[in-house]
Amino acid sequence: MAHIINLPTFGDSRGSLTVVEKLLPFEIKRFYYIYDVFFKRGGHRHKKTTQALISLGGSCEIYVHDGLNEEVFLLDSPCKCLILNPQDWHTMDKFSKGSTLLVFASEYYDKDDYIDEEYR
Repeated sequence: MAHIINLPTFGDSRGSLTVVEKLLPFEIKRFYYIYDVFFKRGGHRHKKTTQALISLGGSCEIYVHDGLNEEVFLLDSPCKCLILNPQDWHTMDKFSKGSTLLVFASEYYDKDDYIDEEYR
């Protein structure tokens, strides 16, 4: 099942610095970011791809269903990272104005890796 990991963050009078190093359960092969969102995104799971989601600014909700369990995760801090396993059917919704969602992926894009059918 999907889960949150807390990213190491260091702050001082200059600001904050958050590090993603040796924490993800995969090698990063691709990354992308989602912004200016007006409608629900996602609505799929994967055959192979594991993902890590971080809200760089603003917030959004990630609904996850792994075939047995359902949960909604609030990403509202760049210190939180949501790990999505391949079997995690997910949607991304309720993006706040100006939000940006960064996604790291374990695989290169492959349209055949996507499963659009939701669990019943």
